[in-house]
Amino acid sequence: MSDAEALFTAHHRQIVRYLNCAVGHTETARDLAQEVFLRVARTPAPATNDGEQRAWLFRIARNLAIDYQRQQHRRPETPLAAAPVERSAAQDVGAAVNEAIATLPDLDRDVFLLRETAGLSYDEIAETCNLTTDAVRARIHRARLHLRERLAAPIAERRQHPMRRDGRATRETP
Repeated sequence: MSDAEALFTAHHRQIVRYLNCAVGHTETARDLAQEVFLRVARTPAPATNDGEQRAWLFRIARNLAIDYQRQQHRRPETPLAAAPVERSAAQDVGAAVNEAIATLPDLDRDVFLLRETAGLSYDEIAETCNLTTDAVRARIHRARLHLRERLAAPIAERRQHPMRRDGRATRETP
């Protein structure tokens, strides 16, 4: 098994999960993950320990996500008018979490997602983002405080309207 194949086997799911959260589209995340491993296959992996190789992989993924987001800002898509869709309470909470994450500053969002979706250590995140470990700690702390503040209202709303067994929030009818 080549180095690229071993890295793919070990990290593909984490890369896709991170990219999905970073760009917000499953198919785009898969395409970007494919590009990550194409680049890995073309370039010899650094002869370092596993943590440094993982940081190297996620640096490639992060750079691709940043490039994708820049391209999207240059040519924004016009959203199609969609009919309102009934969502379950879990979907409402998930949407609130995604919206709150989207409001984080770019670097804080990347650091948070690398920790929470990809499971990278603080040292790996520091290497991936060219930060110190202390800066990573501070950014994750700041991101968590921001998310707690942004999600306080949706969580309070969920507590006022508990979920039924089918996962939908109970609503009082007038």
